[in-house]
Amino acid sequence: MEFDKIKICIVGAGAIGGYLGAKLALAGEAVTVIARGSHLEAIQKNGLKLLMADGSSQIAIPTLATNDIQSAGTQDVVILTVKAHSVPAIAPLLPALYNAQTMVVTAQNGVPWWYFRQHGGEHEGTQKMG
Repeated sequence: MEFDKIKICIVGAGAIGGYLGAKLALAGEAVTVIARGSHLEAIQKNGLKLLMADGSSQIAIPTLATNDIQSAGTQDVVILTVKAHSVPAIAPLLPALYNAQTMVVTAQNGVPWWYFRQHGGEHEGTQKMG
């Protein structure tokens, strides 16, 4: 039995997004990556290079690599891997990726140590949680 490929969009193809995108593309899924600048150019030219702990490497070629969220079309899964402070700027663009069944997974990093400084909530001044 053959299954349709899952359409997965990685929004923010840096370290975390690039790794997830590479692994998913190597597993045979239809992966779109949203990136920008020289990183996008490198992905478009060479694909996503995954360096393994043993020194070997694998190259994954995404279905699409672009900086234009609107051009990606609707997706089955959207994995948001941009740094937390970048979310407000891209949030209004994300609905272009959604249909009624789209799942959104957030994999944020980049919550800085100073995030709760002058926050006013119960975590006011917290520099380390957990």
